[in-house]
Amino acid sequence: MAPPLFHRILIANRGEVAVRVARACDSLGIVPVFAVSDADRDAPYTQGREVVVLGPGRAAQSYLDVERVVQAAVQTRCSALHPGWGFLSENPLLATACAQHGVTLAVGFNWRFQPALQEIRRMLEDGRLGRLLHIEGNFCGPSAYRFPRGHWRHDRDAEAPAGGMTGRGVHVVDAMLYLGGHVETVHAQSRRLAQDFGMDDTTSMLFGFNSGATGYLGTFIATAETWRLQVFGSRGWAEVGDVEHLTTWELRTCFIDPQDIKKKQRPQLRTFPAVSTERAELERFAEAAAAGEPVARPGGDEVHNVAVFEAIVASAADHSTRRVL
Repeated sequence: MAPPLFHRILIANRGEVAVRVARACDSLGIVPVFAVSDADRDAPYTQGREVVVLGPGRAAQSYLDVERVVQAAVQTRCSALHPGWGFLSENPLLATACAQHGVTLAVGFNWRFQPALQEIRRMLEDGRLGRLLHIEGNFCGPSAYRFPRGHWRHDRDAEAPAGGMTGRGVHVVDAMLYLGGHVETVHAQSRRLAQDFGMDDTTSMLFGFNSGATGYLGTFIATAETWRLQVFGSRGWAEVGDVEHLTTWELRTCFIDPQDIKKKQRPQLRTFPAVSTERAELERFAEAAAAGEPVARPGGDEVHNVAVFEAIVASAADHSTRRVL
């Protein structure tokens, strides 16, 4: 294995997200430094690890504080910062702050490294799917049931605006941006139906892409685990989806027969060699850090994803169609 391109990385996230990023670092010989709140300083995954405390237990005073997180990276001599997903990965100011301090920033959107998603993009680029018409997806599970009444994770303003968008939906949005380009308009609705407390559990939205294509996304977090992404082109469709999402995906495709458009074609299934998308993401991150280049940058998809998310939250609040700025 080649030596790592950088040696220290600040992980500004908690729980399973931090564990997964650290595991990938360990496999690459990179030292992970955990940036934690007071509430997480003694968490099992921090034992025997280098830790820097950001601040109090509430996320707004620790994981969501841009200046504290970037200063922690500088203080611990980390040349790279990984916020995972959620938290600061949804704040466009982080990209600017990291650039100002010479810290390479990456966001934990590893779906782009799935061979199936990369193949769908190639099928759009080379015309096999025809013109992109519509993308739709969902990412669902029982997240709303994981925490009791009064738990901080149920804070609808600070922790879970628009229900499952922060933990789940942003990944689908990133995949849509990867395939369809930037989003122009959003119309969203978000409701709490399954419980009488806490976060919304039923959130859905319509997208209008700059290209003219349309999109739909739903994230329902009071049901059984499932996810799906389907892309419709003028010559056929492609679909991925299952229960697990960190495995190597299978790809289903179906095409029109131009010689017999009345014939209903059967979908074809394609599999791919196993790949660790988390490792692939971190390797790309390492290459960028070694070269002193940004991964998440102003104007890029990571920052545009934040703008889409903000438009979703605003649209769900006043039931309007919002333009993504």
